Amino acid sequence: MSAPALAGRGWGALAILLASALWGTTGTAASFAPEVGSFAIGAAAMGIGGLLQAAVASRAIAAFRSALGRRWPVVAIGAFAVAVYPLAFYSSMRLAGVAIGTVVSLGSAPLASALIERVMDRSPFTTRWALGAALGLGGALLLCLTGPVHSGSGRETPGWATSLGIGLGLIAGLSYAVYSWAAHRLIERGIPSTAAMGAVFGAGGLLLMPVLVVSGAPLLASWQNLAVGAYMAAVPMFTGYVLFGWGLARVGAGTATTLTLSEIVVAAVLAVLVVGEQLPALAWTGAALITGSLFILALPAPVRRRRRFESQAADGGKQLPAPATHD
Repeated sequence: MSAPALAGRGWGALAILLASALWGTTGTAASFAPEVGSFAIGAAAMGIGGLLQAAVASRAIAAFRSALGRRWPVVAIGAFAVAVYPLAFYSSMRLAGVAIGTVVSLGSAPLASALIERVMDRSPFTTRWALGAALGLGGALLLCLTGPVHSGSGRETPGWATSLGIGLGLIAGLSYAVYSWAAHRLIERGIPSTAAMGAVFGAGGLLLMPVLVVSGAPLLASWQNLAVGAYMAAVPMFTGYVLFGWGLARVGAGTATTLTLSEIVVAAVLAVLVVGEQLPALAWTGAALITGSLFILALPAPVRRRRRFESQAADGGKQLPAPATHD
């Protein structure tokens, strides 16, 4: 590989790491506006951020409006998932804590993606996926068995709140997987990623506007609350996704997926050092299992298996399903 190509990959990886670090700050940033509800925080972050993405992609969306119109069910499904994700994600962090909410939401997304691909695209499950799923489910079970969690304010989060937060984290992971699948399906049908992401996130942002209108008054109650909302929309949600898209064009999807795992580390470290959360050993064990399952699921497919798939695809014109992204 040439020196410019290596430099491009290096800058691409750095952009993805920076995007992941920005995403990892969302839970800690939300903790600085405790009187603002999780729905308002989520609607402001993903709603305004989604509309900003649509504005930047407006030319691409206009150029492919006919193709997007023909695939409006996929756009609608993705937009609905975009609207559900922040409401479940930030509610999960408010109930279960930043560290647990983030780990469950992100850790369950690859498992949900595999299930969606199995149902929609007939992608087969693999031994690696089964191992990753077992670790992830085991980690989630340990988190459910965790006793009271000490929050940054010094109070104990009751067990029922932690369990409810974990449940909402699973919904967040599912919605994340759904809108990722929708955007990928649009791109597979020949729509550029800029137009696909802009349409899905822009439509999702529009769906979140009524939620923001109804629940967003506390954001205007103080400059600090307003600053938190503005930061969430402009920095992690808008700038983070721009950086991720730029980096994804320069590194492979498998590398990008692995690098984004740093979001969990950033979120957990900030939850302990800044928010002041104190997790029992059982919770840290569960979080470690879920993180381990992510690393297993993010590993690229073995070279031998990829070569076997390529040779089969070229043999006799057999129609084979595309290799699953979770393998």
